Amino acid sequence: MTPLPILLGDVWGAILAYVFFYPVLMSVLWMIGGIAFYLRFERRPHRIVDQPPQRADYPLIAVLVPCYNEEAHAEETIEALMELEYPNFEVIAINDGSKDRTGEILNALAVRYPKLRVVHQLENQGKAVGLNTAALLTRAEILIGIDGDARLDPHSLHWLVRHFDDHAVGAVTGNPRVRNRSTLLGRIQVGEFSSIVGLIKRAQRSVGLIFTVSGVITAFRRSALHEVGYWSPEKLTEDVDISWKLQLTGWEVRFEPRALCWILMPETLGGLWKQRLRWSMGGTQVLLDYLPQLFSLKNLRLWPLCIEYAMSILWACLFALLAVYRGIDLVFFKVDLQSVPILMLGWAGLLIGTTCMLQIMLSLVLDRPYDRGLLKNYFWMIWYPAIYWVITAATSVAALPKILLRDTEKRARWTSPDRGIKPDASR
Repeated sequence: MTPLPILLGDVWGAILAYVFFYPVLMSVLWMIGGIAFYLRFERRPHRIVDQPPQRADYPLIAVLVPCYNEEAHAEETIEALMELEYPNFEVIAINDGSKDRTGEILNALAVRYPKLRVVHQLENQGKAVGLNTAALLTRAEILIGIDGDARLDPHSLHWLVRHFDDHAVGAVTGNPRVRNRSTLLGRIQVGEFSSIVGLIKRAQRSVGLIFTVSGVITAFRRSALHEVGYWSPEKLTEDVDISWKLQLTGWEVRFEPRALCWILMPETLGGLWKQRLRWSMGGTQVLLDYLPQLFSLKNLRLWPLCIEYAMSILWACLFALLAVYRGIDLVFFKVDLQSVPILMLGWAGLLIGTTCMLQIMLSLVLDRPYDRGLLKNYFWMIWYPAIYWVITAATSVAALPKILLRDTEKRARWTSPDRGIKPDASR
């Protein structure tokens, strides 16, 4: 029989190995997948955003814009939509029971722009209900959902619509780019949206799967939405939910890096925590809800997404456990810093740091044609693990009990977090 101290030592060693080397393994896989995506999908036709391929026909596209208390950004968002180069589109803005001047601003904009229609909901019903309402008010077969503070690139619709020539495609997600870069948190998120969001989507798409579309810019085929019942009002992250609903039904979901959308992100720790906690809760909620369906043979192809997400939750929990344990050691037992693995000292820390910075550099190079001056944010990314690994671990741990105790029928309503200093409107 193995002595208990030896067994515990083996378990502790396994935990340390997983916490340290899981990020390295995933980083390598994401880099390989990102390069594969570039070689297969991104080089052709070209990477010049303002020169999209021309078409013989331009089907009607409806851009759906749910707005809740967006008086500070609604006008900017709508005016950017009116600058779209696509020749055949309409905009439906949904005032989702706003308590500020959002409705008044949208009404004034509707007078100025014939392509804009405004719908007023008397009470705040949540983003999913707003999208569902707007979807029923248009005859367009292609629907694009964005946020009330987003700015679409003038050529984004051209790049999205071409994918729907393939009738197996149910949705195409675009490439969100952070435009508020006035603080350290903002600058780090610029790199994050390339190295984490963009690179992971490239890697997942290279094997034919995407965990989630971006709620801030995704185009949908109406018939696909109709088949899966549109957006779910009770889901905290309607974008994750609709991604899984479509893929579980057999629809293909794609990523189009040239379809750009300039977005605002939190630049305060409080706002960042609120946003990431909702993301963690939403992802866990969807995974638990659809887990029974994954045991069907026709859905076995989705298991890589499920396993990857489950492994990331396990990593976050173990990382948090290790951090708390080492923190107690430091405070109460005065452990020598040289013996604290969580601080990433020694060769393991060097391996993690080098792999992380290689991943970031690759992602910035891939996105460089779409975001001028992107590489100058590389320096700030050295702070990424220190800030975001801690937040990711904490929110993942906090999300699980919240979701398990949450009423499954409760309507998902949320307010955009503090976005920090308003960016230059020229982006």
